[in-house]
Amino acid sequence: MTSAARHPRWVRIAHALAAVSVLTLAFTGFMILMVHPRLYWGDAGNDLTRPLVELPISRNYKHGGWDEGIAFFQSSSGPTSASRTYDIFNQNGWGRSLHFLAAWGFLFTGIVYVAIGISRGHFRAHMWPAARGHYGLLQRSTYAAVVFAAAPLIVATGLTMSPAVTAAVPALLRLFGGYQSARTIHFFSFVALALFVIGHIVMVVRSGFTRQVRAITVGE
Repeated sequence: MTSAARHPRWVRIAHALAAVSVLTLAFTGFMILMVHPRLYWGDAGNDLTRPLVELPISRNYKHGGWDEGIAFFQSSSGPTSASRTYDIFNQNGWGRSLHFLAAWGFLFTGIVYVAIGISRGHFRAHMWPAARGHYGLLQRSTYAAVVFAAAPLIVATGLTMSPAVTAAVPALLRLFGGYQSARTIHFFSFVALALFVIGHIVMVVRSGFTRQVRAITVGE
């Protein structure tokens, strides 16, 4: 990005709303993940299940502190239960509520942005590989991947983690391989989005922070 593009008002508004939503989702999502910093694959997962990935982000990481497990059935491969011997970090009630609220803001902003962008030829002019303008091929491809791949995947996997949604649309569970698989995909999709945001900020700083911020806020 060699010069500051003059962004239409609807792009600036959508950008601001999306930025607030993503920041809120990142913060509340981190709080939720701190409560259970483990990712699984399949339909079920808990503290007594071997995780696919375990993240060292709270005192709940590799905590141990369990009484001897009690098997529900005689089979050694069956489910077990155990009581904790210490208090875990568990402050995600407000985080889940705010995360859910911010997610709807992100979804509706995205729907309006895509609808207007398609109808006004914004994507064809700025994200199509053959387009010419302020953005290079790598930038256009990255923006298109975020808008049409990463963001929809984040929304779809987020909805899949809701029992109310999957009760109405059970095909989502089959599509993503279960609740825990959806949670894992959701996490890594957001990591990809976060890396894009970081790269985007670096580009803004390198190309003239004040000028680029004015272009995306007041349109000058």
